[in-house]
Amino acid sequence: MAYCREDSYDAEVTAKIAEHVKEILGLLGEDPSREGLLKTPERVAKSLQFLTQGYSQSGEMIIRSALFDEKYRQMVLVRDIELYSLCEHHMLPFIGKAHVAYIPNGKITGLSKIARVVETFSRRLQVQERLTVQIRDCIQESLQPLGVAVVIEANHTCMQIRGVQKSNAITTTSAFSGAFLSSARTRNEFLNLIRP
Repeated sequence: MAYCREDSYDAEVTAKIAEHVKEILGLLGEDPSREGLLKTPERVAKSLQFLTQGYSQSGEMIIRSALFDEKYRQMVLVRDIELYSLCEHHMLPFIGKAHVAYIPNGKITGLSKIARVVETFSRRLQVQERLTVQIRDCIQESLQPLGVAVVIEANHTCMQIRGVQKSNAITTTSAFSGAFLSSARTRNEFLNLIRP
């Protein structure tokens, strides 16, 4: 997955976002021409492009770039995948981890591809509920496994530093398909494996 490098940002997009950020700084009562803020609009513009780079990436292409024939038919679990996303309601970060499992049906994918799918959908304006389902659906549709399980645990700064201000609240979401949905035994095996 290509990450935004300093020289890879669209100069026109950066300039347009930066102009709006400069205006926002003024509306907040700051002086955008103050020394410490001179480069802030451009930095914010590049930061936002980095944090939302998932819009230009395809989870399906990531999975299909590393498909291998394999007869293995037991659970494959990648746990504790770090994720960083922006809440679409306040554009504040939510930070957590994803646990993703699938049961192959003749095909497997590279383990790093699972983490890259999480990254792709995380790097968009999101709600945790939709993010969880998007990861599940992408793996289910691209790999056609016997089932997919996704659990995400995250801290939302929109709840921690504003509004209700509950700094210890953790949000957990889950999405299951196939064998994880139809078999309590399979689902419970997954849930036991991701317990700390």
